[in-house]
Amino acid sequence: MKKSDWLERYQKMTSKYPERKKEFTTGSGTPVNSLYTPQDMGDTENAHYEQKIGYPGEYPYTRGVQHTMYRGRFWTMRQYAGFGDAEESNQRYRYLLDSGQTGLSVAFDLPTQIGYDSDHSMCKGEVGKVGVAIDTLKDMEILFKGIPVDKVSTSMTINAPASVLLAMYIVNAEKQGIKRSALTGTIQNDILKEYIARGTYIFPPTPSMRLITDIFEFCSKEVPKWNTISISGYHIREAGSSAAQEVGFTLADGIAYVDAAIKAGLGVDDFAPRLSFFFNAHNDLLEEVAKFRAARRLWARIMKDRFKAKDEKSLMLRFHTQTGGSTLTAQQPDNNIVRVAVQTLSAVLGGTQSLHTNSRDEALALPTEQSVTIALRTQQIIAEESGVTNTVDPLAGSYYVESLTDKIEEQAMQYISKIDDMGGVVKAIEGGYIQKEIQDSSYKYQLSVETKDRIVVGVNKYTMQETAKGELLRVNPEVEKKQVAKLASVKKERSMKDVEARLADVRKAAKEGTNLMPPIIEAVKVYASIGEICGVMREVFGEYKEKIII
Repeated sequence: MKKSDWLERYQKMTSKYPERKKEFTTGSGTPVNSLYTPQDMGDTENAHYEQKIGYPGEYPYTRGVQHTMYRGRFWTMRQYAGFGDAEESNQRYRYLLDSGQTGLSVAFDLPTQIGYDSDHSMCKGEVGKVGVAIDTLKDMEILFKGIPVDKVSTSMTINAPASVLLAMYIVNAEKQGIKRSALTGTIQNDILKEYIARGTYIFPPTPSMRLITDIFEFCSKEVPKWNTISISGYHIREAGSSAAQEVGFTLADGIAYVDAAIKAGLGVDDFAPRLSFFFNAHNDLLEEVAKFRAARRLWARIMKDRFKAKDEKSLMLRFHTQTGGSTLTAQQPDNNIVRVAVQTLSAVLGGTQSLHTNSRDEALALPTEQSVTIALRTQQIIAEESGVTNTVDPLAGSYYVESLTDKIEEQAMQYISKIDDMGGVVKAIEGGYIQKEIQDSSYKYQLSVETKDRIVVGVNKYTMQETAKGELLRVNPEVEKKQVAKLASVKKERSMKDVEARLADVRKAAKEGTNLMPPIIEAVKVYASIGEICGVMREVFGEYKEKIII
């Protein structure tokens, strides 16, 4: 039977039994056909299988960066956690590790993210609220007390002051007798997406990019197992982008970081193997699978063709996934358990290297231990019980998935080409192009929810009268007083003469253009605070002021 014959029969059937909707689309608005065949891939003979799809662990890595994927071992199961002070967060980390989590993911509070000490006047009411408060090395020592950091991979979601938090992590490990060369983990360290979508920036783009390349250079020699950046599409998607925009804008950021490192004198294969990515997982399961496959293939081609990378590890897009925070609803929060299960499945079918699953109550508050346990068990059930981990890339060859993969890659490349024409990501940010594209996409999504063209169960359909929400985790307001007192105690006990000398070294390196990591590490050792170190860099580099995009 020819496809045209099938479509003719289909039309007759739908005239008798109409379809549910006039038009079916993916979560990002791409039309979904009733049927997919090899023709939808432009390849009736499937002759280009090796070129476009290939084999797992082989270029262009459409089917995954490892040959065995989850038949070898499962992804790293992380639960993004941190609240209150270091003592409370340490207890949560120990609980998660005891529950079967295989890696740590640290959430920092807002003052830490923007390089202020907890006693700063701007920080009132924010200390310990959305993550753990870290002011000095003392807090880092408490945070990881009793945790073998040479055996546990740690991810730290920190950007503008990433150099300072990495320095604290290194010094803390060395005080435990662990060599920096043994440390494994990731710092997010992705400042471009802060200008685009999130807002926790400190310095202007040029010095911020310099700090990032300093970390690349330092870690390539001193901390070779560390992932020096997690180029993040997660927050771009949370701000309202489509799947193709998430890929296009994220890989454009990646191109900018590679360009900056090469201009700083680094060889591409010296740092590119330690680049990693961070993506979102939303509800349209098969579109999300296609997104991950498209991103992998596109990055491999960019690194090979554009940057002439020779090391195969430089071509591999390794990524962490977090389920979609913006998809969680305050209404009927138990529904979020199901949403997270679908999103988890998409990440696993898409070949993620590590995964965080959001908890059911995160639209309302920080998650309780019970909610976190359910979220972790979601990963474990899919790993152990679903069967999808028994073969590599089980959806490869699906006409629909392969067609979507091609479409997302094509659309993402169009965004990258447009950004190239503008002079790169920094120019595109300064001109407001990327922000405007995301705003428009977000508006279209919200309009579709309000018109009920897009159904959100429990929000605009299948609603019900709800009773008061159950137990929620609340950060004790006494945490701020306790943290400020602890900081005052550290400042009183340390040698101010040593602190001033080490801060002077940071100031000198910032002005002269030498690598900032060594003097920052020395400043951390004498218990200089994050606010003091970032304050020196603020003096030299200035602060970024957001441009209003209309």
